[in-house]
Amino acid sequence: MKKSYLYSLAYLAVVASFMSCKSKSGTSDKTGLAYNKKEYGGFQVNNKFKRGPGPGLVEIEGGVFVMSGSAINVAGQELSSYNHKRETTVSSFYMDETEVSNTNWLEYLNWIRTNYPSDYEYYYNEIPDTLVWRRPLSYNEPYVDNYLRHPAYQDYPVVGVTWEQAERYCDWRTDRVNELLLRDQGFMTSFKEVNGDTRSGVAAASSRPTEPFNTEIYLNGQYDDKGKKAMKDLSPTNANAPDARGNKAATRNVRLEDGILKQPYRLPTEAEWEYAALGLIGNTEYENIHENKIYPWNGLGLSSAKKKTRGLMLANFKRSKGDYMGVGGSLNDKGGLTVPVRSYVPNDFGLYNMAGNVNEWVADVYRSKTFEAADAFNPYRGNFYEDKKVADPNTGKIEKDKHNRPVMIAAVSARKQTWAEKQAAAAKPADSVNTYADQRGYRDQANDLYGEITLITDKSRVYKGGSWDDQAMWLNPATRRFLQQDESTADIGFRCAMTMLGASEIKSMGKPQFKTKQQRAFNGRKR
Repeated sequence: MKKSYLYSLAYLAVVASFMSCKSKSGTSDKTGLAYNKKEYGGFQVNNKFKRGPGPGLVEIEGGVFVMSGSAINVAGQELSSYNHKRETTVSSFYMDETEVSNTNWLEYLNWIRTNYPSDYEYYYNEIPDTLVWRRPLSYNEPYVDNYLRHPAYQDYPVVGVTWEQAERYCDWRTDRVNELLLRDQGFMTSFKEVNGDTRSGVAAASSRPTEPFNTEIYLNGQYDDKGKKAMKDLSPTNANAPDARGNKAATRNVRLEDGILKQPYRLPTEAEWEYAALGLIGNTEYENIHENKIYPWNGLGLSSAKKKTRGLMLANFKRSKGDYMGVGGSLNDKGGLTVPVRSYVPNDFGLYNMAGNVNEWVADVYRSKTFEAADAFNPYRGNFYEDKKVADPNTGKIEKDKHNRPVMIAAVSARKQTWAEKQAAAAKPADSVNTYADQRGYRDQANDLYGEITLITDKSRVYKGGSWDDQAMWLNPATRRFLQQDESTADIGFRCAMTMLGASEIKSMGKPQFKTKQQRAFNGRKR
């Protein structure tokens, strides 16, 4: 019986590999030409690609849900003034298990200080506003001085960061993760060689670029740093002579088609955030949601019903106008202000503190009636389309700023231009080219009175989740508020997300599947 069980597991594993992977054939099924062969043109295809999340992220399998469907409070009344109920579908994506912590942010600041020691403006602009702790009638000065940097708060969520700072952190994190992948796998010079490990006798490389790594600049071929295991360039036009590093064949940078680099880290959309916070995957069976939620956990209450933890609060929030943590000797949520990012019980997606602790920035521009008009698939408000500025049209090199990042300009067309249109546009002065960057104009025309008689502008950004300084009503994932993108508070932090490419289904094992030709052939061999 045991042997049969083990055989079944092995059989299912092989079937799953067929189901989850594309054809392993090394030949085009349309031309018959072999892939990855120099003599056939050198067209390279990665047929062993396996996706996975970047560091710190967990998988969120997407699906349909009623956005704002959880918008009832404990008294059973709808929070209709905060959102508009609408059936919505969200693609599968990745999301940070926890909020970004003080240590995570200090790592960012340390990188800036190390790589740009004389750029005081850059460093200053990324320091969180620790003065958010100051209140006229409250003694919070110790937090002004200590909250960000003292080890006592190293695992607590970073606060005092603006939406704009959070966006820049996402960009920086993308580059650091991709650089680590390339250096650790030998596609670029290793960190030991870069920094010079005197204990092992490795000297710092002298031929590598001196600018910090940037993913977009690297993909455009403007960052020439090839390691011992650099990708081979199989193009017939390249000679077999050794390159500058002594490699036996011509090498090239990793391309997007190789499937090695991770997608950019970014702020989650409001729809993604709400979907992930609810975690209805734990209440779903055969497409039936057998129990809805008001909070990221089941039930109507705010405290644990389990015997060992009965009565303990499931999130860090303010129970009443003056009760932030309960009675001494029996603290209920155990946090007067924030608490460590891995506190309480994670929701069914494995995400911590999706209610309470700190509110979290999301990507969307705020409008009170967004979801009456937004698309039902991956709804998002705030698109502003940009292109990389080309420095040399002949070589395709893109212009870089002083921090080795692409210079972005407003998109010049709503569609792919013809070659003639592209050349004509390049010949015109930059200020005379029509821009089509903001596609929201189709059905999201900003009212002329926005920012005049209301606080809402195109720079108003949504934040969600409730915080240590909010009462229970705001812990509902459907609630939403806004703040200007260049402002910050002591109760708003953030976490990052990443787009998941490919199939929406994450785990196919044990689920009904249509059999492909490969699977039928496999089954026939077993018989």
